[in-house]
Amino acid sequence: MSKQTKMPPSDMKKMHRGGPKIDFKALSRAVKLLLSAYPVLVPIAGVCILLSAVIAAVPAIFQQKVLAVITSYLDAGSTDWSAAMGEVIPLVLILVLLYAFSITFSTAQTQMMAYITQGFLCKLRRKMFDGMQNLPIKYFDTHKHGDIMSHYTNDIDTLRQLVSQSLPSLLQASVIVVTVLFIMLWYSVWMTMVVLLGVVAMFFVSKIVGGGSARYFIRQQKSVGKTEAFIQEMMNGQKVIKVFCHEEQSKEDFDRINNELFEDGFRAHAYANMLGPIIGNIGNILYVLCATAGGLFLVTGAPNLAISGLAFSIDIVVPFLNMTKQFTGNVNQVSQQINHIAMGLAGAQRVFDLMDQKPEADDGYVTLVNAELSEDGTVSETDRHTGHWAWKYPHSDGSVTYTLLRGDVRMTDVDFGYEEGKTVLHDVSVYAEPGQKVAFVGATGAGKTTITNLINRFYDIADGKIRYDGININKIRKSDLRQSLGIVLQETNLFTGTVMENIRYGKLDATDEECVAAAKLAGADDFITRLPDGYDTMLSGNGANLSQGQRQLISIARAAVADPPVMILDEATSSIDTRTEAIVQRGMDKLMEGRTVFVIAHRLSTIMNSDVIMVLDHGRIIERGSHEKLLEEKGTYYQLYTGAFELE
Repeated sequence: MSKQTKMPPSDMKKMHRGGPKIDFKALSRAVKLLLSAYPVLVPIAGVCILLSAVIAAVPAIFQQKVLAVITSYLDAGSTDWSAAMGEVIPLVLILVLLYAFSITFSTAQTQMMAYITQGFLCKLRRKMFDGMQNLPIKYFDTHKHGDIMSHYTNDIDTLRQLVSQSLPSLLQASVIVVTVLFIMLWYSVWMTMVVLLGVVAMFFVSKIVGGGSARYFIRQQKSVGKTEAFIQEMMNGQKVIKVFCHEEQSKEDFDRINNELFEDGFRAHAYANMLGPIIGNIGNILYVLCATAGGLFLVTGAPNLAISGLAFSIDIVVPFLNMTKQFTGNVNQVSQQINHIAMGLAGAQRVFDLMDQKPEADDGYVTLVNAELSEDGTVSETDRHTGHWAWKYPHSDGSVTYTLLRGDVRMTDVDFGYEEGKTVLHDVSVYAEPGQKVAFVGATGAGKTTITNLINRFYDIADGKIRYDGININKIRKSDLRQSLGIVLQETNLFTGTVMENIRYGKLDATDEECVAAAKLAGADDFITRLPDGYDTMLSGNGANLSQGQRQLISIARAAVADPPVMILDEATSSIDTRTEAIVQRGMDKLMEGRTVFVIAHRLSTIMNSDVIMVLDHGRIIERGSHEKLLEEKGTYYQLYTGAFELE
C-alpha cells in the first residue's frame, strides 16, 4: 500500500492561502533563453507580429473615410455617384492592400515561430539532458523517475504552447488594443471613456478569475508529474502486483492520484473557461452602451471631444462601434492568453527547477593518463596506449608526479550518512591491496553497497579518508576515478541497441574482437551466438527478449571489456541460476585475476576464495579475515556458513 506523506506546514499554509502562485521570473527567463537561441529570427518574427497587428487595426480609419465620403454626398443631395466612387475605390483598394500585407506578415511570423519553437525546445531538451547527466546519484535516488520524465514530455509541451501560441497571440492582441485605443481617442474621447469603463470591469474579472486559474494550473502540472511517476512505478512492478494479487489496491491508489489530477485540472480549466464568456458578454454590453451613447450624442448634438477635432456624425459612430468590437475582442484574447501563459509558466517553472539542480560537485585535479614504464621503473606520460595507466598529480609549485595505477584502495575510519544526522556507516576501515579480492557479507541494510558507492564517489564521506594508490580520492577527478573502476550491479541495465553495442558500452572504442573476447570471458558468447542475429541481435526494453541470467552475463561482459584494475561486483550472480553461475564464476575468476575486487554476495560459495571477508552489521565491521580464519573464530560468519543463522 502506498504510504501517505504528511504535508509540510509551509505547504499547508500555501494551500490555505489558495495554493502556490506563478513566479513571473520564469517568463522573463524563458524569453531570454528564446532570444539567446535565435537572436535574429525572434526579433524579425516580433516585427512581423507588430506590423500584422498594426495593419489589422488601421482599416478602421479607411472605413471612416469611406463612410465620410458617402455621407457627404448624401447630405449634399448629389446624384453624381461616379464622382463618389472615384473617391471610394482608391480607399477600398488601400484596404485590400492592407489586408494583403496583414496576411503576408501573419503567415511569415507563423512559419518563423514554428521553426523557432521546435528549435528552442530541441535546444532546451538538450540542455536539460546535458545538465541531468551531471546531477549526483542522490537526485535520482530521491526523485521518482516518472516525475522526471514528465519534465521532458508534459512540461515541455506546455512551453511549446507558450512560445508558439500564447506569447505571439498576447503580443499581437496587446498591440491591436493599444493601436485601436489611439484611433478611438482620435475620433471621440467621450465614447472612448465609455469603452474604458468596460475595460476596467474586464480587468477586475480577469484578475479574480485568472488568479484562481493560475494557481490550479501549477497544481495540475505537479499532479501530472505525480500521476506519470505512479504509472511508471506500476508498469515496472507488474509481475509483483500480479503475484501478490495487488491489482485492486493498485487501482485504489491510482484512483486517488487520478482524482487529485481531476480536481486540479477541473478547477484550472473551470476558471479558464469561465473567463471567456464573462469577458465576451461584458464586450456585448459595452457595444450596446457605445451604440446608445453614440446615438444620444447624435440626437442631442452634443459637442465631440476628439484629438482630430471632428464633430459627431454617423461616419464616426459606425466605425467606432466596429472598433469597440475589435477592442473588446482583443482584450478578451489577452485575458484568455493569460490563462495559457499561466499553464506554460507552470511547466516552465518545473523545467527550470530541473535545470537549476546543482550539478555533481567535482573539485578533483588528479587525472588518469596513459603511462610508460622505463627500465629503471620510472613512470612517464605517453600519447600511445601501452596498457599501463598512471595518476597525473599536479602540485602547487608546478611540478607533476606520476603514480602507477595499481588498484590499492584503503578506507580509514569512514563515517557516512545519506541524510544529515543519520549515520549508516560507523568507523569503517577497509584495506584492499592490488590484486586482492575483498568480500562483504551482511544483512540487507548493513552497509555493503554503501561502501562501494563511496569508493566510486556516488556519495562523499562525512568523516575519514579514502585513498586510491595513496591519493585521496577527493583529489581525483570523478570521471577519471570511475574510468579506473568496473562495476556489475545486481539490477542489470541494458540499452536499446545490438548486443555488441551493449557490450561496447563499457569501452566505446573497443573493437568487435575485444567485445567478443569479453563475452567469452564472461561466459556469454555461447548463448549470444545462438541468438537470431548473434551479436547483431537488437535489444529493447532493457533486454526483455533475454532471460535475467543472460542480461547479467552481458552486463558482466560490458565490465570485462572496460578492463579496469578495480572491479566492484554487487550481487553480480544473484540473478543467475546455479548452473549458469558455475559458467560465470569461471569467467569471473579469469576477470578478477590481477585486479583488486570488491564483492558483495549472499551466496557464500562465491566468496570463499576471497583474500579478506568482512562481515557487516548495522554499518559496522564486526568480523574480518579469510574464510578459514572466520570459521575458526566461530562467530557470525561461521553461523552463516553452517546455516545456524541466515541473512535477512
